[in-house]
Amino acid sequence: MAFLELTGLTKRFGEVTAVEDFDLTVERGEFVSLLGPSGCGKTTTLQMIAGFEQPTAGSITLEGRDLVAVKARNRGIGIVFQSYALFPHMTVAQNVAFGLEMRKVAPAERQRRVEQALALVHLEALAGRYPRAMSGGQRQRVALARALVIEPEILLLDEPLSNLDAKLREEMQLELRGIQQRMGVTTILVTHDQTEAMALSDRVAVMHRGRLVQVADPLQAYENPLTDFVSSFLGKTNRLEGRVLERQSGGCRVAVGETTFEAPPPPDEAAAGGGRVIVSIRPEKVEFRPAGAGLVEGRAAARIFLGDHWLYQVETPLGVLLVIRQNAGPAEVETGGSVGLAWDPAQVRLLPYEAQA
Repeated sequence: MAFLELTGLTKRFGEVTAVEDFDLTVERGEFVSLLGPSGCGKTTTLQMIAGFEQPTAGSITLEGRDLVAVKARNRGIGIVFQSYALFPHMTVAQNVAFGLEMRKVAPAERQRRVEQALALVHLEALAGRYPRAMSGGQRQRVALARALVIEPEILLLDEPLSNLDAKLREEMQLELRGIQQRMGVTTILVTHDQTEAMALSDRVAVMHRGRLVQVADPLQAYENPLTDFVSSFLGKTNRLEGRVLERQSGGCRVAVGETTFEAPPPPDEAAAGGGRVIVSIRPEKVEFRPAGAGLVEGRAAARIFLGDHWLYQVETPLGVLLVIRQNAGPAEVETGGSVGLAWDPAQVRLLPYEAQA
C-alpha cells in the first residue's frame, strides 16, 4: 500500500474542469513535484490534498485512511505558501509556535520544538526578530520551520521559492532538499520551474490541461519524454515535424522535409509506415562538425554566452536548430560561419504527433 494515494481525482468549477482523473501514488519520505504551466491544475491538486478544496470525484488516502472525510486542520499536513503567509505582528519564534499553540501543545514542549525547528533552518539567532526586518530567504525559512514544527506527515510546498532572486533560489533549493532528506518528511512541491523540479525531486509529475501526462524520475522524464508537451516543457528541445519512412533493425529512418536520418523505433505501430511523428533532439546532444561533414549543414545565425555554455541558433534546411556547447574557451563557431551538425541516432526521440496549439 502506498503512503499517499490519489485515485481518479477530479475537480470541476462549474463547467470548467481544473483537474481530471488524476492518479498518483507517493511513498513515505519521497519528494514529488507537480510540474506544469500556469492553469494546468497543479495548485488545485495541492489544495485538495490539503483539504482547502473538496474533490468533485475521486479519493485521497493516507496509509489507507480517507483524507477527504478529514477536516483540513486535522490532516497533519504542513504547508508553505508562495507568499509565506507569516504574521507580521509576531516574532519569528511566535510565528513558528503558532501551529503548536493551536494544537494545545504544552509550553515546555512547544519551546523545545520551536528551538529545534529554528536550528534546522539556521535561524536560532533571529528568534526575536519580526518578518519585516528579514530578507526574503529568511522569511522563507521561517515559513518552512513553521510547517515542519508540527511534525507533519506530509509537507506541501506551493511555489515557495518563486519570490526569490535566481542566486538565492538556487541556494534555497539545496537547503530545502537537505532539510527534507534529514527530516525524511514526505513532500509534494508545486512549481512551474522545470529546473527547480528536476533539482529537488525524486520524481516529477508533469501536468497539462488538468491531466497527469507523465510521472518519472527527473532524468527519465527529461531523456525519455512520452509526449510532445513533456519534451518541449521540460527543458529546451529542437522540435521537428517528420515522418517515418521505414523500420530497420533496432530503429527506423525518419524524414524531416527532404532530409533523412536514423532514429530509434517510433512510439507506436501507427507511425511505422509513413505516419507523422514529432522529432525531438535536445540542443546539448547536437555536435558541431566541419562544414560539409555533418548530417545537416547550417549557418550560425546567433549565439549567446551563458557562462558555462554557449547557446547557438543555427539556420538549417530543417529550420533553426538550437545547439548548446560547453564553454571550453573561445567560441567554436563565429556568428555567420558555416558549420555541419551531427547527433547520435540514439539521442533522437520520436513522439506521437501533436499539432501545436
